Amino acid sequence: MARITHERWKVYGNVFDEFTRNDIIKLTKQKHIDELVSPISIGKEANIFSARKIEEDAKNHEPTYRIVKIYRLEACNFNKMYDYIKHDPRYFTIKKQRRQVIFSWVQREYRNLMKAREAGVKVPLVINILHHLIVMQLIGDEKTGNPAQRLKQAPPKKPKEFFEKLVENVRLLYQKAKLVHGDLSEYNILNFKETPVIIDMSQASPIDAVNADELLDRDMRNMVSYFKKHGVEITAEELKKKIVGKK
Repeated sequence: MARITHERWKVYGNVFDEFTRNDIIKLTKQKHIDELVSPISIGKEANIFSARKIEEDAKNHEPTYRIVKIYRLEACNFNKMYDYIKHDPRYFTIKKQRRQVIFSWVQREYRNLMKAREAGVKVPLVINILHHLIVMQLIGDEKTGNPAQRLKQAPPKKPKEFFEKLVENVRLLYQKAKLVHGDLSEYNILNFKETPVIIDMSQASPIDAVNADELLDRDMRNMVSYFKKHGVEITAEELKKKIVGKK
């Protein structure tokens, strides 16, 4: 049974459109979540909420927490999404229609996260997707719902060690998952107990996409720029060799 109170839905009614509210209800009926709790981040393209999930066999009915990422149907820049996705060989037939692009964007994030996990990259586990919503594992304290912070807000205590862990993840992403993140920066990397977890994989593109090398070069520059501020000296060219070259 969905654990969403009438009062809470009054609040949601002022935030979400009817289509989104209906999808959230479907997620509760499918028992992927029991209720949304609070916003974690409000972005240009999507809003991220924590959500409670009470496992039926859990002792004392203590909840665990998950993440629900909700892409904005009307306010997001679907033209920017289309500029990314049109180069993806998996979506060559996509038409430039708002909902088709947004729903494909969500499906693309799901597929990219699954491929990344299969390759051993530290990314969140996807639990379910529905139209423009994604339910994911919460990276952080699943018992309290306290999420790990982005690298921007939580710099590593040992930057060089953290950097090497990140390089290994990006190398696996490129060489095994055959993907380029495309927007890798301190805003899309979580610092979870001094271990990097890569997030926001919707814009990740296959390495055979026509713009893949351009996206990879941008990722390299972003990584070098951030870690240089924390005492890690490496050039974008040197970093790219670590990612692309064989270990």
